[in-house]
Amino acid sequence: MEAPAAPQGPAEPLPAVEITVTSPDQMRELGRRLTKLLRAGDLVMLTGELGAGKTTLTRGLGEGLGVRGAVTSPTFVIARVHPSLGDGPPLVHVDAYRLSGGLDEMEDLDLDVSLPESVVVVEWGEGKVEELTDDRLQILIHRAVGDTTDEVRHVTVTGIGERWAAADLSVLAV
Repeated sequence: MEAPAAPQGPAEPLPAVEITVTSPDQMRELGRRLTKLLRAGDLVMLTGELGAGKTTLTRGLGEGLGVRGAVTSPTFVIARVHPSLGDGPPLVHVDAYRLSGGLDEMEDLDLDVSLPESVVVVEWGEGKVEELTDDRLQILIHRAVGDTTDEVRHVTVTGIGERWAAADLSVLAV
């Protein structure tokens, strides 16, 4: 008689890729490069201080995916859907900054319905959307804070789950 399968715990992070970005144009280009790795069903969580470049990165994702509409911060509408202009997946862009609850509050957005056929990008999603899927890409953008005009950003990209186990994230560091 076989032993029952052990319950699966939270997905473990895979090795991270560190990227230094020195301008908003480079951040957009990073987003465009990232689309070569993305497919429908992918969840991307963006974390970083205000002004770190989360929306700029997402703008590059929208350009790379070839979606309709200008990608702007959805802070006040919470979520925007950008349909594909071609045969690629739509982009669902969520800004969870004003949402204080966890997944319960996020459920009102029906992200679980959108996720299978879309690329879902959630700014400020840490602690709020991890339960949507075991597989996700976490992107942490760090910038100098305070009174500075420093454009340098340190970006850490970490794949979590089986979906990202075989992905070569090092192509992002080109």
